[in-house]
Amino acid sequence: MKVEMEDIDDSTICDSVSSLVEGCRLPVHMKGTHDWPLAEIISIKDMQGSKYYYVHYVDFNKRLDEWVTEESLDTRKVHFPRKDTCTGTGVSTPKKLLIGSGNNGTISRPSSPILNNAELVNGNAVLAAALQKRMNRKRKGPSLESEDSQDGVVPPAGPRQSGSMVSHHDDVVTRMKNIEMIELGMHRIKPWYFAPYPQEMVHLPCIYICEFCLKYRKNRKCLERHLVKCNLRHPPGNEIYRKDTISFFEIDGRKNKVYAQNLCLLAKLFLDHKTLYYDTDPFLFYVMTVFDHRGFHIVGYFSKEKESTEDYNVACILTLPPFQRKGYGKLLIEFSYELSKFEGKTGSPEKPLSDLGLLSYRSYWAQTILEILLSIKPVGENEKPQITINEICELTSIKKEDVISTLQNLNLINYYKGQYIITLSKEIIQAHYKQENRKTRIDSKCLHWTPKDWGKRAKW
Repeated sequence: MKVEMEDIDDSTICDSVSSLVEGCRLPVHMKGTHDWPLAEIISIKDMQGSKYYYVHYVDFNKRLDEWVTEESLDTRKVHFPRKDTCTGTGVSTPKKLLIGSGNNGTISRPSSPILNNAELVNGNAVLAAALQKRMNRKRKGPSLESEDSQDGVVPPAGPRQSGSMVSHHDDVVTRMKNIEMIELGMHRIKPWYFAPYPQEMVHLPCIYICEFCLKYRKNRKCLERHLVKCNLRHPPGNEIYRKDTISFFEIDGRKNKVYAQNLCLLAKLFLDHKTLYYDTDPFLFYVMTVFDHRGFHIVGYFSKEKESTEDYNVACILTLPPFQRKGYGKLLIEFSYELSKFEGKTGSPEKPLSDLGLLSYRSYWAQTILEILLSIKPVGENEKPQITINEICELTSIKKEDVISTLQNLNLINYYKGQYIITLSKEIIQAHYKQENRKTRIDSKCLHWTPKDWGKRAKW
């Protein structure tokens, strides 16, 4: 009997976990759930006589990657890496988010233990590779290639960009979380992704970060000594907005370079494909804070290019995990468009957006555009309200492509008798009013800011 090669399943029953190598794909029990999704082994290490496997769940976001023991591996169906491909290949774009099923009930295998120590990653090697890459770029001249981005934060692009901290041949290293925990103010946060902190920091159980200047220290005593000397109680730069307890500070990437670099380093812990750059000069950073008796505490930030040929009003945007799901993300987005209104421009975030970033922006765009549509009045008694796409753009400062895509996603645009008509159904209107109204909104009267013409300046 002749059997075609393409009819043979490339999966294999694995006799022993000792035959598993980096690049293998197999079902793995996901911690905190009853699920066994397909996962790829990124790295293997021995610790205290036991083997641990760092796995990436295929089609899930990398923030769910984790170390597991062999008890969490299902070796009945293993896909070994092909010989003609290298191990540790790139991660596919996340298509879905995990909804945990909780810890109720029983599972067929014991759950994986929590590791106390993070994997040692040589951040200095990444740094050295980045410096070499920067030197090579200077010799070759400006690169026109653009970098991919996720998590709603796009790496800075343009002819003035400097070398990236993340090098291509360090792909396997940078795919693994290397920081176990950080302490920022009153919060202890478990990072989501790799960040190139110095090697002497990554093996520590916790990194202590000053919430005002963002400098990092190896233990609490060092942080306490630093806080005695640190005279900052708010981000450096100008406070351009304040209402109630919410403030925004504008930080120039050239004037406050160390702060800007530390901010990017902190943000990298929660941003997947954000690329870290040494050259922060071409960027402005807008840090949102909440105020109490101890000072102004960072909640999130976004950055933007001083000069953007594509009219991007956001390069990178992040709400820190302790402040997520509280409306701060939409407040950051709203503030970015308020700046665009002051500039008299329409703006858009750099693409592509991540899963969370796309959800946040689509929600903001939909709510903002629907508010405009529901507020317009008909010109005559028997006439229907009329508005053009360009008028929506002028009122909201949202770029035309984003307005059109939002209307299409909401199925509001219909073609009727040779023209496009926006139709608001009762379901759309009811869904809009059922949404929780944001209590905190940006008040343009509280924004004290004058746009600068960076093109006329010989130096930033």
